[in-house]
Amino acid sequence: MSVVLGISALYHDAAAALVVDGEIVAAIQEERLSRIKNDPSLPFRAASACLHRAGLEARDIDTVVYYENPYAKLERVLLSLMRAFPRTWRQFPRALGSQLGSKLWVIDQLAEGLGVERKRVEFVSHHESHAASTFLCSPFEDAAVLVVDAVGEHASTSIYRGKGAALTGLQSVDYPHSLGLFYAAITAFLGFRVNEGEYKVMGLAAYGTPRYRDEFAKLLLAKDDGSYKLDLTYFAHHIGVENGFSRKLESLLGPRRPSHRPWNLGTDEDQHYANVAATLQLVTEEAMLGLARQAHTLVGSANLCLAGGVALNCVANARILAESQFDRIFVQPAAGDAGGALGAALLGAQRLGEGRPKALSTAALGVELDLSRALNVATEMGLRVRRVDSPADAVTAKLAAKRIVGIASGPSEWGPRALGQRSILALPQERDVRERLNRVIKEREVFRPFAPAVSAERSSEFFLGVDGDMSPFMTTVCSVREAHMESLHAVTHVDQSARVQAVTAQGAPLLHEILAGVARHNDMPIVLNTSLNGRGEPIAASATDVLSFFARHPIDALLIGDLMIERGS
Repeated sequence: MSVVLGISALYHDAAAALVVDGEIVAAIQEERLSRIKNDPSLPFRAASACLHRAGLEARDIDTVVYYENPYAKLERVLLSLMRAFPRTWRQFPRALGSQLGSKLWVIDQLAEGLGVERKRVEFVSHHESHAASTFLCSPFEDAAVLVVDAVGEHASTSIYRGKGAALTGLQSVDYPHSLGLFYAAITAFLGFRVNEGEYKVMGLAAYGTPRYRDEFAKLLLAKDDGSYKLDLTYFAHHIGVENGFSRKLESLLGPRRPSHRPWNLGTDEDQHYANVAATLQLVTEEAMLGLARQAHTLVGSANLCLAGGVALNCVANARILAESQFDRIFVQPAAGDAGGALGAALLGAQRLGEGRPKALSTAALGVELDLSRALNVATEMGLRVRRVDSPADAVTAKLAAKRIVGIASGPSEWGPRALGQRSILALPQERDVRERLNRVIKEREVFRPFAPAVSAERSSEFFLGVDGDMSPFMTTVCSVREAHMESLHAVTHVDQSARVQAVTAQGAPLLHEILAGVARHNDMPIVLNTSLNGRGEPIAASATDVLSFFARHPIDALLIGDLMIERGS
């Protein structure tokens, strides 16, 4: 038996992934256990949880694989700061301390923290981890592989050829030119937190008009071969400034938006920022299209695999599928930094002689539920608890009565999307459900859309552009068919799009059964599906986390396994 543990950490969204005999057994983000959103720390909790799920201990591990080369990363950070000296003199001590502190010695820290021999801890390159995390999990025998993120050791964008179990690097764009850092800088300019607010920018973009093409043409120059350059005078990531943009950018686009001010798109001021977001999104889509076309030219495959944080841009993914030469596109659910742990584990398994795993068909790779603890805690909280013979029927009955219901079923999800393991569900026909969820339960900005989950078998009746590779993991958007826009009001974005989850019985069994029940009620196998978490929180993982959410947020009912839980009378 071969046991490989992959680790990503020390930037954002740390994670652990476990591969046993070449197959994916578990993958968990540290935030789900520490309850710190995007927790970057060494994921010892997640690693322990992965081993526990497999019934293994640290002594059973053959290899631990870290998702990047810490020595090459140190070299890049130091060279970057030295090139920009003396502008970087204030940042130099902090950056040097960070790299020479925890990050350079990460291999030793992992060995000590996990209790394994130092010689069993290895590393691979950052972008190779990303590439492996998507291609080796895909259903494709051959594919072009495109990795686009902020930065790894040196590369910020890479194109690979995937064939069988092999990955061959073909072309890259290196730091400080970075599409991910470009998007992050404008995210910060719009008043959102970097590495958390990018998906908010996607939602906001639909409310704007891309009126600033001329201005953005000064920021990013895309070339015919898919490569690109930033005009670094508008940015500040390369000199260590946290917000990522310079005063020159504010001279071009106006002052940055204060992060504390509530949004009001009825004002000219906030409409301006929506227009900036719309331009950013359009320019990013076009850059991604250029890269995809170059990947097709270099590789010639009909298949494309995407990874890196920018691969979570669902709108860009949809455009690539519609407008590039690729017939199929795959994006594994944790495309960002967390996914590097999975790629590292798969690469480590290859080094031990293992082949490719089965194609990824479910995101249920995380924390299991302890139902006995759930029953005890719910009882202590004074909640009404009853066991139900059919969890799906119990949830369907609540939904039919226009209730908002939380569900927790099986292992938690891998990645940032709730896919039916830890979800909040409601009927999408109710016009007031979006407002109630956004304002009272989720406390989100009004411009952020909610996603529909639809039975895969009937998805094309209601949506255009549903595909079998990305839609199951909610990594693309589709158009709502005109005949159903009114009835799907709560899950239709202002641009008539929806981030669809096409649910299969294999991928999310309980949710698939619930959809069948809903269809018996109204002939529409669709529910609104949003993540089981509050503002600023990670998605709930354990039964205790789920009950904590229920105690603090006014959803109407909660299903944990076969326990239907309601508030005491």
